[in-house]
Amino acid sequence: MLLLFLPSSAHSFCGFYVAAGDAKLFNHASQVVLVRDEDRTVLTMANDFQGEPKEFAIVVPVPTVLKKDQIHIADRALVEHLDRYTAPRLVEYFDENPCAVLDRQYGNALKSMSAPMAEAPTRGGRAKALGVTIEAQYTVGEYDILILSAKQSSGLETWLVESGYRIPPGARRPLEAYLKQGLKFFVAKVNLKEQSKLGFTYLRPIQMAFESPRFMLPIRLGMANADGPQELFVYALTRTGRVETVNYRTVKLPSDAEIPEFVKEDFAHFYRDLFRHFAASQGAVAVTEYAWDMGWCDPCASEPLSADELRELGVFWTDAGGGSGGARNMAGGAAPVFVTRLHVRYDRVSFPEDLAFQVTGDRTNFQGRYIIRHEWKGDDTCAAAAQYRTSLRERREKQARTVADLTGWKLDQVRGRMAVAEDSTAPRDNITWWQRLWKK
Repeated sequence: MLLLFLPSSAHSFCGFYVAAGDAKLFNHASQVVLVRDEDRTVLTMANDFQGEPKEFAIVVPVPTVLKKDQIHIADRALVEHLDRYTAPRLVEYFDENPCAVLDRQYGNALKSMSAPMAEAPTRGGRAKALGVTIEAQYTVGEYDILILSAKQSSGLETWLVESGYRIPPGARRPLEAYLKQGLKFFVAKVNLKEQSKLGFTYLRPIQMAFESPRFMLPIRLGMANADGPQELFVYALTRTGRVETVNYRTVKLPSDAEIPEFVKEDFAHFYRDLFRHFAASQGAVAVTEYAWDMGWCDPCASEPLSADELRELGVFWTDAGGGSGGARNMAGGAAPVFVTRLHVRYDRVSFPEDLAFQVTGDRTNFQGRYIIRHEWKGDDTCAAAAQYRTSLRERREKQARTVADLTGWKLDQVRGRMAVAEDSTAPRDNITWWQRLWKK
């Protein structure tokens, strides 16, 4: 289901992939869960990659030297559940018989690192000569992890290359910027043999827990090996309310639009083009696709996450043992967890800075929601039925124009897919009939 709603272009990660040899790795679906309360953050990174290498590694800037018990390997199903719960959704309603009072029927539908690398040096001689310090070294699950600090980006880059990592072009400048900010570098590589012993055939998400007054997500390294515009999905979980970016505008997705019935069978295509069209019109923005109290949903694209699932993602202020019926607190009411889903499409020109966030007290619910109203197909002949059938022409035209405006699709093509004729009473855009005849 996730793939149905992701644009087909490459996706980026908050670090960069490093590979040996000439292997080219490009980032795909980048999903990050951020749990934030005061200065405490739990970061969960789920990722995908494309390429031939049998092992891969990631490099992510972090604010402090992490201890082993601050690093955890998460269940990918948790992120997938959170994605389903927050995804833009399609809802359906059915027109009632205008000649009689009928129960309204309704339904809802939802769309809704690598390469043979040398062993990381355990001796500090060469690293010390290059100004690189191995602050910590762990094995957590199937990941071998190093925490590095460095005096200069050139020394860090040289050490990584000599250790078997291939640094993507363009990484030196962001490395230098992060070093000036006093950040450390979290380096994780996968040992496929260890992964096989554990019985996993996919890469599990990595989690980090740390304290820092800075609430941000580093994205500049992720553009070092970017193949075109990058896609990033951020799921932010807080105690108080909605999360927004402070150094870029945060805008809400167009929502609550009534669209034609044919979109139900082509919702993935519709939503991809809607987001592409909207993002292109907004510039450098973070798009809010969902913001809601985790205790309930309307409609529910998926069951709310349980207290146990939320705790595994890092929500430490809820009561574990809430079962599968949604997050609950000790008193039986909804637990104070608010989720924000942000979608960012970025490149190094439009987004020269990392993403900086703030937690707000705004608990206003919002969702990307698209409505299909199925037409009544009965043959009753009362006056109300005649009036209803007359109104359908205007309604279909409005739906066609809505889809064209949201996606950038050609209006005539939308009308064609709806199998309806142009409404002669609708605005003609000052185009004569002969101009329309030969319009390309």
